[in-house]
Amino acid sequence: MTDKEAIIELYRQENQAMVDKDIVKLNEILAPSMQLQHMTGYVQPKLEWIDQIQNGEMKYFSSVEENIKDVKIDGNSASLVGQNKVKASVWGSGVATWPLQMKMEFTKSNGKWIIANQYASTY
Repeated sequence: MTDKEAIIELYRQENQAMVDKDIVKLNEILAPSMQLQHMTGYVQPKLEWIDQIQNGEMKYFSSVEENIKDVKIDGNSASLVGQNKVKASVWGSGVATWPLQMKMEFTKSNGKWIIANQYASTY
């Protein structure tokens, strides 16, 4: 598997793990220091985000990939922009489908890529 393929696969694994509430997988593929910046501007630490997925404050019902672009690799750092239609209920909101764009940063450690940071917006 090339680095580019590994990075795209991580993006897809995260989207599936969110829907599946697969906390073990999320913990495995997210860096300990990973932060997610939401559309609101709120910067959420990894463990808080995982906890909210686990306790249902953030419910992801589906995630349908539409586009992956701007995959860039520079040594042990990489980034991509992914666009998915995400059906979710976040922090008590009603269920809605969002055109969610994620700018993701990755880092390679001991030969393995992990998700370092994420920035959410709409497209």
